[in-house]
Amino acid sequence: MSLAFSAVPILLILYWMAARRWGAARAGIGGYLTAVLLAVAAFGARFDLLWVAHAKSLLLSFDVLYIVWGAYLHFRIADEAGAITALGRGLRRLTSDPGMLALVLGFAFASFLQGIGGFGVPIAIVAPMLVGLGFEPLAAVVIPAIGHSWAVTFGSLGSSFQALIASTGLPGEALEMPAAALLGLMAVGAGFGTAHAAAGWRSVRRLWLHVLLLSGCMALVQFGLAVAGLWNMAATGAGAAGLGLSVFLASRSRSEPAAERDEPPRPVRAAFAAYAALVAIMLLVQLVGPIGDLLGTAALALEFPEVRTATGFTVPAETGRVIHWFSHGGAVLVYASLAGYLIFRRAGLFEAGAGKRIFQDTVRGVKSSTISILAMVAMASVMGHAGMTDTLARGMAGAVGAAFPLISPWIGAFGAFMTGSNTNSNVVFAALQQRTAEILALSVPWLLGAQTAGGAVGSVIAPTKIVVGAATAGLEGREGEVIRKLAVYVVPLILVLSIITWMTAS
Repeated sequence: MSLAFSAVPILLILYWMAARRWGAARAGIGGYLTAVLLAVAAFGARFDLLWVAHAKSLLLSFDVLYIVWGAYLHFRIADEAGAITALGRGLRRLTSDPGMLALVLGFAFASFLQGIGGFGVPIAIVAPMLVGLGFEPLAAVVIPAIGHSWAVTFGSLGSSFQALIASTGLPGEALEMPAAALLGLMAVGAGFGTAHAAAGWRSVRRLWLHVLLLSGCMALVQFGLAVAGLWNMAATGAGAAGLGLSVFLASRSRSEPAAERDEPPRPVRAAFAAYAALVAIMLLVQLVGPIGDLLGTAALALEFPEVRTATGFTVPAETGRVIHWFSHGGAVLVYASLAGYLIFRRAGLFEAGAGKRIFQDTVRGVKSSTISILAMVAMASVMGHAGMTDTLARGMAGAVGAAFPLISPWIGAFGAFMTGSNTNSNVVFAALQQRTAEILALSVPWLLGAQTAGGAVGSVIAPTKIVVGAATAGLEGREGEVIRKLAVYVVPLILVLSIITWMTAS
């Protein structure tokens, strides 16, 4: 009965968003209220547990919203200046093939942004660029979501992989190879998914060789860096290699002559300068130690006590999500927004009243996203603290026995769906997967590789991540459509991952 109760909030959200076409804010509030009710009535959650769960969820929510707010501000500044449209015209000099544009921006560039940025940044940055290039908003969100999925584990300087190490106590050397190998195979699927999302099977048939070259290049670079012990740079290096190769391939396969060989107009140069500033600031904060250390000194870190339910489920005392005010991904986006504003203003691209319009539109644009993220994260936190998430995972594992490798990637994906983060999924479920593998005499490294690979792919369909892309592509209230479209690509990828895990871990 407790297993059935644990699944109710998730099933309701899926039903409301996918079948009833509710927006994420409305479905999230419903799921949150359901989770609180069940936590108290069926799992013995008391007041002390609920306030700890909610306090932690506020920190987690701000960790996400900081990026949402910064990304939307960056988008509005660029859009107000006409930079998105101008950048689209500039990139059309490279190629007019929508499939190739999707591979350049939605696969290679999004993977590079995941390497140096983190949660939500690839979708938030690339989706509005694709809209400016003429892609439908739904496709503009799906393309970078699928395209960067394979780079999530080793992205953000390997934060998800570090969580895997910390949660299991195993050395990185034992986990690098299986994780990198499985993620490399996911890169091939992500590449074909990107091409298909851009222009259907016609694009896949035309660009299959480009996809294989790009995905193979990025997969091999990530694998090589990871097994060499440089896992914190694996996704960044792979994305950079893929970006260079994709630009070369696009220039070599131009689908029509580029008659526009004159000097790019001022908006195009300003647009490229603004996005170059974004990448440069990300690299400075993430990779230059003294700068990152200096900006990281101001942080919010709260200690939370041990709490337990009336039924005995215990959450140990711990530090909540640490918020580094000035080195956070959201702060980086704010710095990039200010830099972009100055670049566009110096180029004379703003009309009178631009600052006021940018501020007002940003506030309106993030309202729905803020509500939905607060509700979704609070629901996940309440479920985790009440033992509902743990009950679900153990129920899934106990039901299948020796066939556990087939569901191992799904557990990782489930955790990422619930929390919106592969890092959090690894924190919640890695130790459970490790212990289950030991009991069943299965390969621990390969099952943990499946955990984080499944979490990486599954994280792109998490409602909190969907909201990021929807907010910047004009799809507020249509998040259910995005999830249904992404499921077409995510489910087959995890199915393939399940089969490979069963073959390698058994």
